[in-house]
Amino acid sequence: MANTNSAFMKPMNISDELAEVIGKGPMPRSEVVKKLWVYIKKNNLQDPTNKRNINGDAALKKVFGGKETVSMFEMTKLVSKHLS
Repeated sequence: MANTNSAFMKPMNISDELAEVIGKGPMPRSEVVKKLWVYIKKNNLQDPTNKRNINGDAALKKVFGGKETVSMFEMTKLVSKHLS
C-alpha cells in the first residue's frame, strides 16, 4: 500500500475570496484544486487558443490578485496564498 502525503491531505482553511469560487472549507489542497477546475470548466474560463491559460472572471480575479489571465502553474502559486 502506498503512503499518502499527509501534508497534502491536511484540511486547509480557505480565504473568503477563494470560498466564493469553491465553497467554504476547510478542505485538503487536492480538493481545492479539483473544485477550482470544476469551476473553470463549468464557466468556460480556459483560454481556447492556449489551454494552459485561465481567463479569470470577477470572482477568480480576486484570487489571482487582480490578474486577467494566469497560467495553470501560476494559478497554483496564487491559490496557495489563500490557504492557511
